[in-house]
Amino acid sequence: MPLIIFEGPAMDAGKKRELVRSFTEATSRVTGIAKEHVTVIIHQNERENVGVGGELLTDRLARESD
Repeated sequence: MPLIIFEGPAMDAGKKRELVRSFTEATSRVTGIAKEHVTVIIHQNERENVGVGGELLTDRLARESD
């Protein structure tokens, strides 16, 4: 039974539904495993908890928007 863990930004419920639906459909199509057996877990990470290139993502985005 496939388990997909997605680490990404905070999303509203509609985007989560779309993500889960897309991952499930693609996994089922490629593996031949029924959709009912595919599990998707979404871990949402706030930007202040993510580092990119040695700095917090919030700091990087703030600098780039200036």
